[in-house]
Amino acid sequence: MSRRELREQIFKFIFRVEFNEKDEMSEQEQLFFSYFEEEGVSIADRDMRYISEKGNKIIEKLEEIDGMINRQAKGWTTGRMGKVDLTILRLAVYEIVFDEDVPTGVAINEAVELAKKFGQEESSGFVNGVLAKFAG
Repeated sequence: MSRRELREQIFKFIFRVEFNEKDEMSEQEQLFFSYFEEEGVSIADRDMRYISEKGNKIIEKLEEIDGMINRQAKGWTTGRMGKVDLTILRLAVYEIVFDEDVPTGVAINEAVELAKKFGQEESSGFVNGVLAKFAG
């Protein structure tokens, strides 16, 4: 999978945290990967490991990431944000702050692309605006 495809799968995986308790995420991860099998989609072991490891690292740091988002998103709190936008922001903030392999500009650009694909009409502008505060 390309980095963009991997990032999209991580987004889909961590989106589940909005509907499940943290202690249920191990089971959710199994269900997430079983979908590929059921659909006959092959996924390399290294890609599954990458999605799992990065997704779980993000989930472990959710409180810290949400605190950072709340401090930067003036007039907004994570509790008021749409679930898609919030999940995209969590992934991007993790990449900006904790993942040395992803340049800040790439994290922001990829987040905007995810927002265009999965969010509402104004999502990409919102995501870009919040993340710009992390870049400066």
